[in-house]
Amino acid sequence: MPAQQAPAGDDDQTKPQASLWERLARPAPAPRTTLTPHRIAEAAVAIADAEGLDAVTMRRLATTLGVAPMAAYRYVSGKDELIDLMVDFVHGELPLDTPSSGWRDTMRTLALHLRAMNLAHPWIVRAGAVPLTPNQLAIPERAFAALADHGLDADTTMAVFRTVTGYVHGSVAAELALRTLQREHGWSDGDETRAGLAPRMSFLMDTGRYPTYQRYLHEATRKDDPTWQFETGLDCVLTGIATHLGI
Repeated sequence: MPAQQAPAGDDDQTKPQASLWERLARPAPAPRTTLTPHRIAEAAVAIADAEGLDAVTMRRLATTLGVAPMAAYRYVSGKDELIDLMVDFVHGELPLDTPSSGWRDTMRTLALHLRAMNLAHPWIVRAGAVPLTPNQLAIPERAFAALADHGLDADTTMAVFRTVTGYVHGSVAAELALRTLQREHGWSDGDETRAGLAPRMSFLMDTGRYPTYQRYLHEATRKDDPTWQFETGLDCVLTGIATHLGI
């Protein structure tokens, strides 16, 4: 819980500062307020979901929680640690205990949950790149455990995990970029988006340089089905892993 202040001394500059997670693992003192790390994270996540990460400040958080401006500093040292707490909170909502029938089912389920989490909390792409919170680390732990009985060395195991999560992050980034474009131009769906981009696309297609892409434009029926696109690509990735590694 809250960090205990050490007496000032000559060694203060060289003594490593305890991490947020080490401090929160310490026994809690008698509560002086109803404020908790869970309440802090929940409120900060709600602000970020509604207005973006830049809207999250310590003062704004205090106002939302109805506490003194310095109250949250009993738990976090500033915005960097607050973001860590938010990232951990969001990852803690992932149902990692879902039963699975093997490594492939586990990795597929993780990928689907990660996609849903990133789309629900777009700011997480910017805030949580490095898995250095307890709930973030639970994700590779779950994946590694599912792969443990297949004779893979440690480096290959990590490569499999990063291949799947890399696919998730790339796909999510493309989805979010499209959402941003639509929001900026006021386009509500795929038809309006294509209509808005039509002049540029028509010019490019009229050059005759992209005949196979033009065929896609005319024949594709799932242009506005990102879930199907994601799951189809994911299955291709998982099949490739299984074939390459013989697992």
